[in-house]
This record gives sequence, C-alpha cells and structure tokens, in this order.
Amino acid sequence: MSSSQQISKEPDTEKEIGKFIALILRHKPQFAGVTLDEHGWADVDELVAGISRRYPFDRTMLENIVAADEKKRYSFNEDHTKIRANQGHSVQVDVELKKAVPPEILYHGSAIKFEQSIDSTGLISKSRLYVHLSTDYDTAVKVGKRHGEPVIYRVLSGKMVADGFEFFLSENGVWLTKSVPAEYLEKL
Repeated sequence: MSSSQQISKEPDTEKEIGKFIALILRHKPQFAGVTLDEHGWADVDELVAGISRRYPFDRTMLENIVAADEKKRYSFNEDHTKIRANQGHSVQVDVELKKAVPPEILYHGSAIKFEQSIDSTGLISKSRLYVHLSTDYDTAVKVGKRHGEPVIYRVLSGKMVADGFEFFLSENGVWLTKSVPAEYLEKL
C-alpha cells in the first residue's frame, strides 16, 4: 500500500488525525498543501483547510488535538495563527532550539533489530535532523517499543559535553543532538 493510500483512509479518532498532523508538520507539508517557513511554522488556517480537504476537521479540533497531546509535539505562536512541530523533522527547518547542558546521563530506546548497527556506529539521526534522547528510562522503553522489542541505551551525555558535543532542549523536553558515537553508549 502506498503512502497516499494509507493517508486517504478515513481516520477513526482525533489520534489518527494527530498522526497526520505530525506527518505534515515534520515530514510532508505538501500532503495538506501547506508551506513551512524557515523555522517550521505553518499557517493555522492553511493547515486546517488542507486537512479538511481529506477529513472533517476544523480549528477547534486542531486546538483540542494540540492541547491533549501527551508528548506536547506541537506549539502555537502567541496569537495561535501559526503552528509547528517541536522536533522530529526530516525537512530542513530551524525550530530555534535552545542550546543547553544536559544531565550527565540520558537514555535512548530503539528496537533490538537495530542493536547491531547502533553498537557499531552509535546513534545517527538518519532521516531526522537530530537524535532524540530522554531523561528517564521508562520513556526510552516506550519509544523503543514503538519499533519492536526494545533495547535501551544509557547515553553518557555529560562526557559528550566535556568532549565538545552540543545538545539542545526542545519545547517539549526532548533532548536532541546530531549524533551519539558508540563510545558514549552503554547498553542496559
């Protein structure tokens, strides 16, 4: 089944539409006919119009999805005329991340099927702009389970900072860095 066939199916819940919003704001704005500016912002009216061409959708639904999102994936600007994903982009945007000093230890969850690659090359962003890291083990387990049986890594982020690596903290509390070489990883 192609991507367009998967997207055109009728969503069952606001959760499904929420996933579609993430796809638009992180990876494929053209699916809703929207344009992201250099900082990842999309016009809210344009987004609502684009989504409503495929699904019954309005601004109230968008506000509800953003407010209910446990992961706080999205941000509105002050007057709610613009919206963007906080991180996770594969399209080139600068979401104005704040450089920050992370805790000494962070965590990353992945699937066992990627374990050998991670053990040899470390964590790389692949199609995304950054590697995503969490401050706690439980969150890493949840992330890892999305891709199959999880494998969890402890990231020696304090040592990375001492060695000159930069870290950023997204609006929703996710730690980001360009890569994590294997020598900074401890498999749990």
